[in-house]
Amino acid sequence: MRLPVSDDCERAVAKLRAGGLVAIPTETVYGLGASIERPSAIARVYAVKGRPADHPLIVHIDGAAELDRLSASTPAYALALAAAFWPGPLTLVLRRTSAVGAFVTGGQDTVAIRVPDHPLTLAILRVLGTGVAAPSANRFGRVSPTTAAHVLAELGSLLDPQRDLIVDGGPARVGVESTIVDCTGASPRMLRSGGVSSADVQRVTGLELGEPDAGIRAPGALASHYAPSASVRVVAGPGAAQLVGADPLVGLIAPGRVATPVGVVRLLAPATVGEYAAGLYAALREADALGLQEVRAIAPAGDGLAAAIRDRLGRAEVGSSAQDRTEP
Repeated sequence: MRLPVSDDCERAVAKLRAGGLVAIPTETVYGLGASIERPSAIARVYAVKGRPADHPLIVHIDGAAELDRLSASTPAYALALAAAFWPGPLTLVLRRTSAVGAFVTGGQDTVAIRVPDHPLTLAILRVLGTGVAAPSANRFGRVSPTTAAHVLAELGSLLDPQRDLIVDGGPARVGVESTIVDCTGASPRMLRSGGVSSADVQRVTGLELGEPDAGIRAPGALASHYAPSASVRVVAGPGAAQLVGADPLVGLIAPGRVATPVGVVRLLAPATVGEYAAGLYAALREADALGLQEVRAIAPAGDGLAAAIRDRLGRAEVGSSAQDRTEP
């Protein structure tokens, strides 16, 4: 039986209420979701992904009004960030209430929360009436999915066609995971870069960023992550001379102004940083589909999405070169 793919909100809600897993679209990447009220379903999320049990999951909600139920303490600056960027690619880490079990948070007393900017998923959350814990819908450490087809290709054989569902909401608009900000202290602390920049956080809160708390574990923060099967090499500077000559097993990801060396497979040639982020993971997946041995990438400069792209490429570089990866 083939795993169902649908855009039916009511069907997705029914699956979640019954303890199934539902791959949901967001503006960042697709997530593999389970109701936070279903411990057995959360356990299946970890099992399907091959995710270590101490790695927290991000809880998706339909609006900031849910914070009163899930957060034991929400500082004023966190509320300001929520007002400015939700729905959107921003995750806030807060002290959790008993409404969020330790099985969601990797055993921590904090919970990561965001409101996704996708109409279909917001409708699912609104009808469901509770939070959905949803890490990216891929095997742990691998490239995140930005389409329903990516989810089906990677997890289709691991999900249950009778219990589970993939919701097709089209390609992810942003294309890289959300910014994560720790809001448990007197000032905000950046834990992961994304579509909301550090300058944005400081502007909205009027506060300087504090030093990250090493005691708080955040999703996607391992040195090795987001890695395709092909090796990834991040190349400094725009000069194509740094790239080896013609090689049909090498792919190039670089801004559109950078010429493609003869014989090298061009995977992505974005005109803007936004296009780079939106196409990055699909390009890494394409490298594997083409059987390429190496991907060379020239990353953009700047804050916000540019910083997020550099972060993801750097982690992919480490992950693809590791001898013993978490996953095959």
